[in-house]
Amino acid sequence: MAEDISQKPIIIKRIKKMAAQHHGGAWKIAYADFVTAMMAFFLLMWLLGSTTQGDKEGIAEYFKTPLKVALQGGDGSGDSTSIIKGGGDDISKKIGQMKRTDFDDLKQSIDMDALQALQDRVEREQLEKLKDKIEDAIDNNPDLNKFKSQLLLDITSEGLRIQIVDEKNRPMFAIGRAELQSYTKIILREIGKMLNDVGNKISLSGHTDATPYPAGEKSYSNWELSADRANASRRELIAGGMNPEKMLRVVGLSSAVMFDREDPFNPFNRRISIIVMNKKAEDAITRENLGEVDIRNNEEVNSKIINKDNAAPN
Repeated sequence: MAEDISQKPIIIKRIKKMAAQHHGGAWKIAYADFVTAMMAFFLLMWLLGSTTQGDKEGIAEYFKTPLKVALQGGDGSGDSTSIIKGGGDDISKKIGQMKRTDFDDLKQSIDMDALQALQDRVEREQLEKLKDKIEDAIDNNPDLNKFKSQLLLDITSEGLRIQIVDEKNRPMFAIGRAELQSYTKIILREIGKMLNDVGNKISLSGHTDATPYPAGEKSYSNWELSADRANASRRELIAGGMNPEKMLRVVGLSSAVMFDREDPFNPFNRRISIIVMNKKAEDAITRENLGEVDIRNNEEVNSKIINKDNAAPN
C-alpha cells in the first residue's frame, strides 16, 4: 500500500488571482454632462434676472431677424442704428437701461397717449356728423338753401368752423352797423338749434373788411363794430335755442384775420365765424382765462398791500 501511494502523481492547483473587472468610465461622462447642464441652467437664470428689459427685447429682435435681411442689410439688419448686430430696431432709443419705476411711468404715458388719441378720434367723428347734419339742413331747408354760398363749413385744428360771409349784394348786417338783416337772423337761429347736439363749447368771432371809419381808430372803429356784430350773432344763436352756457368766447377781430388776403375789401372778409371747439382748443382758452384771473387776483392783493402801507396812522 505504501508503494502505491508513493506512485500517485502530485497535483498542484494554482489559483490565479485576477483584478476586479473594469466597468468603464461612461458614468463619469454622464455626471459631467449633468453638472455642466446644471451650471448652464443657473447661469441662464442669473442672466435673465440681471438683464434689463431693453436688452431682452433687443436679443429677441435679433433672433426674429431673417438671415437674408441680416446679411444684405435693411430694417432690422443690425446696421449702425442697432444696438446688436442683426438685432432689428434699437430698443435703447425708446427704453434703454431703465428702472422698473421708469417702465411703469412709460407704460402710463403710452396708455394716456393712446387714450388721448382715442378721445380725439371720437370727438372728430362727432364734429364730422354735426357738419353733415348742418349741410343736410342747408340743402333741405328752403330758408337756408338760398344762402348756401354764404355758409362755409370746414374742420380745423380748433374744431368745426361755420362761417357766415357777406356777399356784394346780400350783406348780413346793415352797412357800418351791428344790426342783423332778417335773413341773417334766420340762419343763426337755425344753426343755434343744432349746436346743442354736441357738448362742445362755442367760440364766436366777428370780422370786418379793411374799409376804415371816417373818424379813424380814435373813436368807434372796425374793432368795436366787429365785437358788436359778434355779440348780436350770439344773441340770435341763443334765441334759436342754443344753451347760453355753451358760449365760451366772443371776440371782435376787425380786419386782423382776412378771409381774402389779396383783396382786403372783398365782402367775404365781412363774416361771422362760429367754431364748435374740440377739447384741446377749449382747454387752451380755459387755461388762458385762468391765467388772467390769477393776474387780476395778484394785482388786487398787491394793491391792498400798497394801500395798507400808505395808509395814515390812526
